Amino acid sequence: MLVLGIDPGLRRTGFGLVRLESGQQRWAGSGTIQTGEGPTAERLARIVEGIDQLIRSYRPDEAAVEEVFVNVNPRSTLLLGQARGAAIAALALHKLPVHEYAAMQIKQSIAGHGRAAKAQMQFMVQRLLSLEGSPTPDAADALACALHHLQSRKLGALQALGYGRGRLRSGKKR
Repeated sequence: MLVLGIDPGLRRTGFGLVRLESGQQRWAGSGTIQTGEGPTAERLARIVEGIDQLIRSYRPDEAAVEEVFVNVNPRSTLLLGQARGAAIAALALHKLPVHEYAAMQIKQSIAGHGRAAKAQMQFMVQRLLSLEGSPTPDAADALACALHHLQSRKLGALQALGYGRGRLRSGKKR
């Protein structure tokens, strides 16, 4: 299973690919899609094109996207929402299942605290994926999103088997 994590942004959209092999989470790639300067429509097109290239190159099975947080500046929130929409549209064009997660939820599962700082997230992603160097903040957030999705899938599978819903003793639910 290969998951493409996306940390949307109009200037920089982070991406991270995490592969689940034999129960182990392994780094498969990460980086940023730089949109540069120019009209918003052109920058959004660069996001779509960048994600399209990633999907064609890596062929991920699923995608995980960080949800938009409400910023103090309404214009920033709107632009972030547009970048996120462009990313989701690119994923949908390839018929990839898209899963969306709140930033606090991702931080809680990866760093143990919903308000973890960027540096803390970079450190934890580096440790969890045994990376030699620290990923950039945008790539780290995207990798964290992919890692969180894999953890959520595992938790969902365990819950489907009856774990987490009361005690299990001798294979029986009580």
